[in-house]
Amino acid sequence: MECEFPRINSNEEEVKRYLQESKNIAVIGASPNPSKDSNMVTIYLIEHGYNVFPVYPKEEEILGRKVYRSLKEIPEPVDMVVVFRKPAAVAPIADACIERGDVKVLWTQKGIVNNEAAEKAREHGIDVVQNMCAMVEHRELLGQ
Repeated sequence: MECEFPRINSNEEEVKRYLQESKNIAVIGASPNPSKDSNMVTIYLIEHGYNVFPVYPKEEEILGRKVYRSLKEIPEPVDMVVVFRKPAAVAPIADACIERGDVKVLWTQKGIVNNEAAEKAREHGIDVVQNMCAMVEHRELLGQ
């Protein structure tokens, strides 16, 4: 898949509301490696009071949190899904969000855009943020 420009995205006011209203966040592609962006953002989200569920193919624990192999395995409600995966992986993640029925926001990190998956998520009532860093937006919009 080639790089896309996000045609489907939320505005600043909506992004701020998502960050204020979300409590439970699944981080798809959370890494145990402290040098990875997904690890730094996961730490930031935990430090700012979010209940974070790392989703990663290996490890039993990341940052003191139980690791899940898929979004489907998380036994608690999930408000937001933050994605650190290649654009092609976003489509099945969007499908998993739709299947769960409780995800309110699908958020893809900087450099990750999949307009087709975003459109499908929106059609199913899920708000979408593409190509933005959750940590950067939180700092800028909530001043923390």
